[in-house]
Amino acid sequence: MDKLDSELLLKVADLHSVPQGAYNIRKNGELLARNCVEGIEITTKEDKPGIDIHVAENLKGESIHIPVIVTEGDLQDLVYNDFYVGNNAEVLIVAGCGLHNEDNKDNSHTGIHEFWIGENAVVRYVEKHYAQGDTEAEKNLDPTTIVHLAKNAHFVMETVQLGGVTHSERVTEADLDDFAVLEVKESILTEGEQDASTTFSVELNGKNSKVNVISRSVAKGNSEQEFISEINGNNESFGHVECDAIVFDNAQVSSTPALRNTHPDAQLTHEAAIGKIAGEQIIKLQTLGLTKEQAEEAILKGFLNEL
Repeated sequence: MDKLDSELLLKVADLHSVPQGAYNIRKNGELLARNCVEGIEITTKEDKPGIDIHVAENLKGESIHIPVIVTEGDLQDLVYNDFYVGNNAEVLIVAGCGLHNEDNKDNSHTGIHEFWIGENAVVRYVEKHYAQGDTEAEKNLDPTTIVHLAKNAHFVMETVQLGGVTHSERVTEADLDDFAVLEVKESILTEGEQDASTTFSVELNGKNSKVNVISRSVAKGNSEQEFISEINGNNESFGHVECDAIVFDNAQVSSTPALRNTHPDAQLTHEAAIGKIAGEQIIKLQTLGLTKEQAEEAILKGFLNEL
């Protein structure tokens, strides 16, 4: 890996060097490095680009890093990754994609990840997206995440779009069995002419299944963001969606909830707040010696990191 590769991996996967544990690092559509450990098997798909990851039953305390970096222009990278997590396993999965573009030709990454989470398994899934480069060429990211949660499984999904991404369409779908829990925490920043859309679709099929979605976003310049959520309570269950956004300049943010109760004991709620930073917050920080710009940056940093 060269200096640029290391910089992108640090941004999207917090990697200062080759990680411990299992990993699969992809660069410009090709395998760059891979390592398997006892209980975690990573294999290349034969019918399409991507990998299969198998986590053994009862495995505890292991991590899997699967970052992607794209440093060439005129490259549209597509990958299908399937995860099979055994019963009672507990694992951390760190994904993410970093784009760098200096070629004045558009590049993009589309990652389609599907998870089969076994009974009583616990998975924390972290996915960061970041793009950089002085060129005007587009740098696009379109992640799709599909999650199947077996009985009493627990899946925590943390997604972050750090900046620089021209266009993104984020899609998350999930179905939950009895006592399964899905937690989603999302942070997104858009600037200039960028746009981003997020769509959540969750089927609460199991008794006492639960989903909690929290989205924090900041939109600046002329950027646009769209947040769409659809929660279907098909059994005695609980679902909550919360969308908070701060807007600057001429930016636009929309939030569209769809809550469908097909079972009398399903409890579904939605909250949304979109607006500018309150003036008294800025004034309070200015009394501590910060400029207006510094006060705004401090508020935004805390807002996006409070998850």
